[in-house]
Amino acid sequence: MFVAETKQAATAATTLSNDARVSWKDIATPAQPILAKVNAQLASQFSAFEPEIGGYAQYALASQGKQMRPVLVALSGMASGRANENLVTVAVIIEMIHLATLVHDDVIDSAQMRRRRPTLAANWGNEVSVLLGDCLFAQALKLAGSFATNEVCRAVASATKTVCSGEILQAQQRGNFQLADEEYFRILAMKTAELFALSCDLGAAQAKAPPAIRTALRNYGTALGTAYQIYDDCLDLFGRESEAGKSLGTDLANGKYTLPILSAWKRADEAQRERLRELIVPWDRKSLPEVIEMLDGLDALGECRRVIHQYMDNARQQISILEASDSRDALRAFCAFLEQQTGQLGVNS
Repeated sequence: MFVAETKQAATAATTLSNDARVSWKDIATPAQPILAKVNAQLASQFSAFEPEIGGYAQYALASQGKQMRPVLVALSGMASGRANENLVTVAVIIEMIHLATLVHDDVIDSAQMRRRRPTLAANWGNEVSVLLGDCLFAQALKLAGSFATNEVCRAVASATKTVCSGEILQAQQRGNFQLADEEYFRILAMKTAELFALSCDLGAAQAKAPPAIRTALRNYGTALGTAYQIYDDCLDLFGRESEAGKSLGTDLANGKYTLPILSAWKRADEAQRERLRELIVPWDRKSLPEVIEMLDGLDALGECRRVIHQYMDNARQQISILEASDSRDALRAFCAFLEQQTGQLGVNS
């Protein structure tokens, strides 16, 4: 039944051309049978916690966006082998890890809003949020331990360590206008791209894909995840609050200087650098329009778009090894979607 449902969704999906505008629905449609089961399993997870804290877990587990990582698990598995129930469990594990990192991020950043609703920390405080995030991590690892071998558990534990290490490295670079490109991209690969890569790799692994396919999909996930974080960094400056689901300029408020700022700094002369520093340190949201004006003058967003395009070219090249299928087309469409979203930043904002 599971395979039949997946084939039906894949048949219904429209083959996506390279030039067509892409919606998230186009990408997620082939994965819908798996996503439905993922959502059902996620919704049941809060019952694994003590009754007194089940409500907190339910609130955190409901804080989902596009479910990019479960979609990548599903598409990678379907593009490289046969869909099966293990894809559902892997997707649930990775989404729980992701949600746990968001709970902790909101504490670190003192964030009040995420996805247009109060954060767990805003509602119940930092102490509950930190411990609840720990509980989500632990529950994800417990699920990972249910597999016949320890491969999934080891991969999830290793990825979690990498993500947390990346966050620490980023914290160490707060206030650094001269952060080297290599270090910036290394941090992105660790703190964001790692879970994208894990999603693709474990999706392929559960579908019994050969090593070359697993490697290609993992590399695809790394490129996609890195580019996605660059887009998210740009969204924090050039987007709309309705799109970001939070106040703009939060990275600047926390001393996190991302690619738009770093690339502008490299292109600026001494007078422009001094003015940029005056606007950012200390941060005042009223300074955002002038900061954006400076970034526009230094083509910071244009540079970010070029970098994202390079990563997406690499991602598309990685999955050229896959046989033609709706799932492979959806993975390619993810690249086009990200480029499309980045292209809309700064337009009538």
